Amino acid sequence: MSALIVAQNMSLRQGGKTVLANVDFQINRGEIVTIVGPNGSGKSTLLRGLIGAIRPITGTVEQAKSLKIGYVPQSLHVDSTLPLTVRRFLNIPKRIDKDAMRGALDRAGVPDKADAQLSQLSGGQFQRVMLARALLARPDILILDEATQGLDQSGSAAFYRQIEEVRQELGCAVLMVSHDLHVVMAASDRVLCLNGHVCCEGTPDIVASAPEYRALFGTGTQGALALYRHDHDHNHHHDHTHDHSH
Repeated sequence: MSALIVAQNMSLRQGGKTVLANVDFQINRGEIVTIVGPNGSGKSTLLRGLIGAIRPITGTVEQAKSLKIGYVPQSLHVDSTLPLTVRRFLNIPKRIDKDAMRGALDRAGVPDKADAQLSQLSGGQFQRVMLARALLARPDILILDEATQGLDQSGSAAFYRQIEEVRQELGCAVLMVSHDLHVVMAASDRVLCLNGHVCCEGTPDIVASAPEYRALFGTGTQGALALYRHDHDHNHHHDHTHDHSH
């Protein structure tokens, strides 16, 4: 497996204070890694450090040569009075080849939305358009910063299933920051639990049972994780999933 991004002993400052200390992190080609942690734990700062938007005050961060990054932000606010179709939105700042646009929308699960007004899309459809935009870069790594914020649980689960399909089809790595622990963790190869430093790291099962994780999130997530796995494997719908994301 080849590493796409490697951080060693990385500490990051934001707003004049050290937000993250001594982080060791690596993501390899094709891996899905989820970063979880309470508000203020440094999740978005870690992403900024890994993509090179913030320079570390200690340690190093290295990216694979000519690494292509696709980024799906937290929900973007679009002025509802602005007449902007999905096609025009994807053509900013430069025109996109029609076949590339069709392929990206198709992979993101919104193949019929090119001529829809951006302001008329549902939250889930809008996030899929943002995913399509990220896929236009043909990324080696897809980075999602709380991309399902504002979506309900079934919308979040559907979005993450789409991400898994994209990973299988394109072979790209996926690095996501999330509060949706109950839907996200089962899809991950590895979970990193942050609280100013790396509290615990490992497979979803290991992290969900770690004392440090339980101290931050409570104990209900394992049951929810099992529910999601069952739902995922058998396409049954479960309404009763506990949310421990606060």
